[in-house]
Amino acid sequence: MQEVQEFVSRVIASVEQVIVGKREAIEMLMVALLCEGHVLLEDVPGTGKTMLARAVAVSLGGTFKRLQCTPDLLPNDVVGVSVYNQQNGQFEFRPGPIFVNLLLADEINRATPRTQSALLEAMQEQQVTVDGVTRPLPRPFLVLATQNPIEYEGTFPLPEAQLDRFLLRLSLGYPDHTVERQILYNLRREHPITQLAAIESGADGRTPIQALLDHQKRIWDVHVDESLQDYIIELVSATRSHPDLALGGSPRASLALFKASQALAAIRGRDHVIPDDIKQLAVPTLAHRLIAKPEAELRGRTPLSILQDLLSSTPLPVGVPD
Repeated sequence: MQEVQEFVSRVIASVEQVIVGKREAIEMLMVALLCEGHVLLEDVPGTGKTMLARAVAVSLGGTFKRLQCTPDLLPNDVVGVSVYNQQNGQFEFRPGPIFVNLLLADEINRATPRTQSALLEAMQEQQVTVDGVTRPLPRPFLVLATQNPIEYEGTFPLPEAQLDRFLLRLSLGYPDHTVERQILYNLRREHPITQLAAIESGADGRTPIQALLDHQKRIWDVHVDESLQDYIIELVSATRSHPDLALGGSPRASLALFKASQALAAIRGRDHVIPDDIKQLAVPTLAHRLIAKPEAELRGRTPLSILQDLLSSTPLPVGVPD
């Protein structure tokens, strides 16, 4: 998996010219790209969510569009619309912003449930259906949705079915003093994003996008020991029977943790998954899929705290190679 590691390292180095001090978040975004998954970014405004999405798209040489979600946004504003052409007397399809490699759905919870549902088919099937015609989306395709975890006035919370479509939920957080000083220095003139370019093609002449598509298939070969597969199933199954949870992880959650672990192992240059890969990814892949019971919330229990307890109590398999 040396090729995957080298490719991802070059992309991360490019993105870090714009996004400072957030290597782990960038790495998780690359995990999602390798898994053909989607990411939900929960954070306050001004922490670099939009710049992160733009920097990744530019570094890969892919297409990028930003969709500002508002209550008056319609599904056709997302997927596209058929317009009547008077010259030839036919309807012509005009694609919406979803026909892109990386779509930033900013403040997704401000869109109505009807508009939010327009993303479901695209996120799961990588296609959209308009006027009875199904159209494939470009590959790779990633939805990076953001929402503000502080302000909920005038918002429409994402339903569980849509939350389950996101491979990972991440948060950038505030930078520390040293990193924020570096940000001020970098932005003393023009923004670094204006000078960013796609990483160079490899020796074989593949574009970054072509290389990414090849690496997406390569991670399928990362070995996951049967004992680790059982550990993933036991961990997710424990969420389904936990007395403080009203909703546990679905089989899609197990698959998300499985595939994300393969991608992370490949990024680290390994051809096999180790327990630390699974433990590192458990929270970003599972926490947003869990719902605590109201009585548990009154006691201060959250899906995150419950999941952390399960990680501590579920025994790790022994004899797995590091």
